[in-house]
Amino acid sequence: MKSPSDLKILNTIYKMYYKEFETFTLGAENKRVSKPYIPIDCKLIARKLKVDGDIVFGRLYYHLQEKYGYNRDDGSKVAFFTLALAGDRHRINFPLMASVLAGLEEESSKAQQAMLLSTLAIVISLVVPIVDWLSKSLQP
Repeated sequence: MKSPSDLKILNTIYKMYYKEFETFTLGAENKRVSKPYIPIDCKLIARKLKVDGDIVFGRLYYHLQEKYGYNRDDGSKVAFFTLALAGDRHRINFPLMASVLAGLEEESSKAQQAMLLSTLAIVISLVVPIVDWLSKSLQP
């Protein structure tokens, strides 16, 4: 079984949790103390992706947190994914994740465009000699 890409994992999280992020109201009856950090269920995400929950957790915690979490100039940390925050396990910084997702989608789009142009160039390079040969062979 193929492991899901970062793009696929983040896209799944975005689709599953966007509404919760969008409708957050501070002080309303919810368990969150801030809008950016959304609690997520790694096992539920993994089921949607048809992989083990530890695959999703591992990618978020060991790979994506290390890659996209950062320290500000004042020394404070901005987590991409955190184990616990205000009593909840497994929270993701939704705005940061959405930004990373947009970047991955853009990279994927550029790669697909390059592949399409390369394929088109190959097709043209194969068709031109055939058309040339046919035009020469059909002349009286």
